[in-house]
Amino acid sequence: MADGLAAVTLAMVKRGDDAPDDETLRLAFRWGIVPANEGEDPPAELKAAYEWVTTTDRPLGDMASAEVLEDVLYRVTYKLDGTPAAGDTYKRRRRALNAALEYAVDREDLLENPLQKTRRKRVGSNDVVDQRVLVNAVQARQLLTAVSYIGSWDRCRGRRLVAFYAALYYAGLRPAEAVGLRWSDCHLAETGWGTLTLRETRPVSGKQWTDSGERHDRRGLKAREATNDRPVPIPPVLVDILRAHLKEFGSAKEGRVFGNERGGVVGSSTYWRVWEEARKYALPPERVESPLAGRPYDLRHACITRWLNAGVPIAEVARRVGNSPEVIHRRYHGCVDGHEEVANQKIMKDLIGEGDMN
Repeated sequence: MADGLAAVTLAMVKRGDDAPDDETLRLAFRWGIVPANEGEDPPAELKAAYEWVTTTDRPLGDMASAEVLEDVLYRVTYKLDGTPAAGDTYKRRRRALNAALEYAVDREDLLENPLQKTRRKRVGSNDVVDQRVLVNAVQARQLLTAVSYIGSWDRCRGRRLVAFYAALYYAGLRPAEAVGLRWSDCHLAETGWGTLTLRETRPVSGKQWTDSGERHDRRGLKAREATNDRPVPIPPVLVDILRAHLKEFGSAKEGRVFGNERGGVVGSSTYWRVWEEARKYALPPERVESPLAGRPYDLRHACITRWLNAGVPIAEVARRVGNSPEVIHRRYHGCVDGHEEVANQKIMKDLIGEGDMN
């Protein structure tokens, strides 16, 4: 939301010869809306830009002007360098702007939301998963093994995260969901499949953005009511990995499955650094420079693709990973192998039955 409104702010100021550059204006705006900064003086490098952006801003009613609205939509759609923003970025910015305008209407600062009269622009989108990031089963095992070699034996920097990455690869968890997972929500059967019941996420927001002052926010599951959970069946291989993790490292604070050396919440910077180091051990040099498993999140993509290729119905995949079937179909349709051949065989069988082979 801060990014979206910061982009809009560049159109909601009256330009002049003394205007700071756009990047500095964005930084000044973002500093100004951080709750923790209320009543504080801006940093010296942002002071002039902050004073400028708070004294030359346009009245909200100017949004009714077609010229101003066009500039606002341009800022939402494009990056500072003039190239189109990614599809997800555009949608996020537009949602933030729409929420602000709806609030203005509720306050009677605007008669109507001018955004509702505009057509959505088609912009470049990164919605479809890039097949180049997907690992196969052998590569996944190599990466998990490499993770165990990161850091010293005493600090266990990598070993304590093997099960974390395994949960992403074998159960399709989002990293923030794995961070918030508790042992009380893990059913690890003696034999066969187990179940993880997901109840909360712990995304990194930064201390300045959270009400609690903690670096990791506490939220319900994505696209669900805060009280809803999501049970995810897990295969025996992941059950064994989690059992081994519990035996070696026990519980982190608050009963969480994964923790850092002090038992605290695993930070995103931690699991990113370990992953980057592990890729250098597990992959040949030409693969290290490629997009293959470039992010921990790509393990989730590999999991979802594997399930789809195994023939699991889209609706069931969507239920397990916490997406809608529409999202699964849109994002992963290019990653499913063999469906064309299956479709061809069905058509051929129908043609033979009708005697149309001539």
